[in-house]
Amino acid sequence: MATVFLDWHEYPPAEVSGGAVTVGNFDAVHRGHQALVAATRHQAETIGGPAVVVTFDPPPHQVLHPGSERPPLTTIPQRSALLHSLGVDQVVVLRTSPALLALSAEAFFEDVIARQLGAKAVVEGYDFRFGRGRCGTNDILRTLCTTAVIAFEEVPQLTFNGEPVSSSGVRATLASGDVARAAGLLARNYRITGTVITGAKRGRTIGFPTANLDNVQTFLPGNGVYAVRAFVDGRDWPAAANIGPNPTFGEDARKIEVHLIGFSGDVYGKSMEVEFIARLRDTRPFGGAAELSEQLKKDIEHAKRVLQAE
Repeated sequence: MATVFLDWHEYPPAEVSGGAVTVGNFDAVHRGHQALVAATRHQAETIGGPAVVVTFDPPPHQVLHPGSERPPLTTIPQRSALLHSLGVDQVVVLRTSPALLALSAEAFFEDVIARQLGAKAVVEGYDFRFGRGRCGTNDILRTLCTTAVIAFEEVPQLTFNGEPVSSSGVRATLASGDVARAAGLLARNYRITGTVITGAKRGRTIGFPTANLDNVQTFLPGNGVYAVRAFVDGRDWPAAANIGPNPTFGEDARKIEVHLIGFSGDVYGKSMEVEFIARLRDTRPFGGAAELSEQLKKDIEHAKRVLQAE
């Protein structure tokens, strides 16, 4: 299994060619993406070639609309690891450029899918669009595949608990703070990774030291207090996390602070992964340090109960 970075006109290593290919952003690697991967894996086994996922870096909308940047749901390394865990043999990351996005649907098919990747089968979701101006549809793709004697499979829309599964839906659900519902759409708990930095150290003075995370490259759930698991130095800890400002002390900056339950030690400068389990309450101001401390005790006990019941 490997991840290969390519310009659209470059040929990949031989082991990438001659397989079943699916193309898309795959940002969330949600249940719908997982269904695409499963179908691609099946096609790959049928034709005796690799299962290949093609994604883009940066996302095409950022190249087409400068200033539209937004935190992704997965970084490219995280996305690749998740895709490989689902049985993908090769992840191809196309470097997104104006030249790539200027290709017509027919040129993208001929130059990238047929020539560059040597695809023997193509699998796409029901709403797939490709080529300049997103002019290519599955009907066009099916015709192109038929002409080139390449198998084509369209995967229908997937729903979970009656809700269509999409990356935008996952993002909206996380923004609302409903991390448990997001986990259902993802078929896993949502995680972020950051570096522990020095904060105001106010938590120490009230008996609840927190790790302040910086350099989080992915989307943060909505403001609130959460039951989470924290992974640092090869261990996982039950924890409570707060996302948002600190109105009790007049701080408006949005940040994430994590209290590791039962932990004592120094984690400054270390990488920490945080897995979201459940939202506990809104972020709100308190009358002072003593009132905040009492609430934090309740939050930690609540987090313990949630994590023990999971």
